[in-house]
Amino acid sequence: MLKIAWSDCYCHPLPANHRFPMEKYELLPEQLLYEGTISTSNFFDPGLPTEAMVLRTHESAYWEKLRDQKLSRSEIRRTGFPLSRQLVDREMTIVHGTTLCARYALTHGVSMNIAGGTHHAFTNRGEGFCLLNDMAVAAHFLLDQQLAGKILIVDLDVHQGNGTAQIFRNDARVFTFSMHGARNYPMQKEISDLDIGLPDGADDHFYLKILEVNLKNLLHEVEPDFIFFQSGVDILATDKLGRLAISRDGCRQRDKMVLQLSKENNIPLVASMGGGYSTNIKDIVEAHANTFRLAQEIYF
Repeated sequence: MLKIAWSDCYCHPLPANHRFPMEKYELLPEQLLYEGTISTSNFFDPGLPTEAMVLRTHESAYWEKLRDQKLSRSEIRRTGFPLSRQLVDREMTIVHGTTLCARYALTHGVSMNIAGGTHHAFTNRGEGFCLLNDMAVAAHFLLDQQLAGKILIVDLDVHQGNGTAQIFRNDARVFTFSMHGARNYPMQKEISDLDIGLPDGADDHFYLKILEVNLKNLLHEVEPDFIFFQSGVDILATDKLGRLAISRDGCRQRDKMVLQLSKENNIPLVASMGGGYSTNIKDIVEAHANTFRLAQEIYF
């Protein structure tokens, strides 16, 4: 069964003029339930992780300031979110969701988080709508519990996974692969194990050809026994922040490629949804929904 992390706190309200589309976290599960792709039995509410799990990835000084809501104004501004207790709980729940998804993926082959993909969170700071790095916390959990020995992070959000790259820059057990807009945020890139910067206006054919070659090479050379997939849909041509020219079908083919190759190679995979900032919320929800539809089709 496809197990999906979701909680009411994912829909934590933001000011009406905020550009982060929180409504997708409510609309996406509703759409998947309405069309019959999943049932309520597919969902689980993650709850909160222990502080020890967070501190395995994030520095104590940063975590304590975040927990106690004592970040400076500049630190808060860098995250893009107004800081609150509810926001911290939301970030913690997302982290635990991806960690528990990793356990489910070991049993079922795949598991998914309705939220997550918070790849701009560093060991010592948050930025770009990311406060805690869910994939990094979950990866550390698998490694520490000896449930995985070599992890591949496939980050296909339009923005480089700079926080994830920083966290694992000295850890050979985790290979970070980020394919993103070369001229997009962040302007100052970190160094992943493999970075592919795409030109503005890259289309479906160009994008999918590059991804296929590199992903197949990585599966052969890295030989991962677990994959975390950051499946941001801000690669869409309709995205306000994306600057690429990928169609909804191209985005779907991207997800199919990642999921199909993982299944064929018997590598458990967790997908976190990542970004999406199209003007029409329908474009965001449909592109994300395709990831779940494909998971059901390919694995179950």
